Amino acid sequence: MRKIIVYIATSADGYIARPDGNVDWLNRPRAAGDYGIRAFYRSIDTILWGRKTYDVALEFQKQGIKGAAFDPKVKNYIFSHHPPSSAAPPVEFVTETIPAFARRLRATPGKDIWMMGGAGLIASFLDENEIDDFILHVIPTLIGEGIPLIAARHLDVPLQLRSCRRYPDSVVRLHYSVLTLRPRKGRGGNARPNKRLKLPGARK
Repeated sequence: MRKIIVYIATSADGYIARPDGNVDWLNRPRAAGDYGIRAFYRSIDTILWGRKTYDVALEFQKQGIKGAAFDPKVKNYIFSHHPPSSAAPPVEFVTETIPAFARRLRATPGKDIWMMGGAGLIASFLDENEIDDFILHVIPTLIGEGIPLIAARHLDVPLQLRSCRRYPDSVVRLHYSVLTLRPRKGRGGNARPNKRLKLPGARK
């Protein structure tokens, strides 16, 4: 079954952007190589965007930033409470609920799915137990405040480490699988296991 994977960079203190959405702290001297992004990109054929993240991408396109254009070979789904009346391919605005959309997408043959973000969309998919993996590139920079990796929610999200790689410039790549969502103490709701992940020691 296709996986929905959060693939994203964070600061060392867990932010994906400054409070105003700026990611200037990503512009730093880098080691040779691409941190595995090309291999990951070959493994996906669909990208999920929150509306704010999509709008940032459009602004980058207006500025002529390299790599900001939408790849016509990849399907892009945008989640918005106020979608426009029309959108040009390869972009499509989603009107379904997250569970219905995720079921349909997973049932469609294809490669894995890149959850681009932002924080609100990641949290909403987590609430519905529709995130399989996180691949985090932790940048060795503290920015003090900003937009967290996920927006505030009532469920704790235990993770299982799949791999860890340190790059020469001190960037660390962490690959986690999502285990069981747990209601926080004093909150309502039920824990829901991620049935797509086979837990260590589980019987076949």
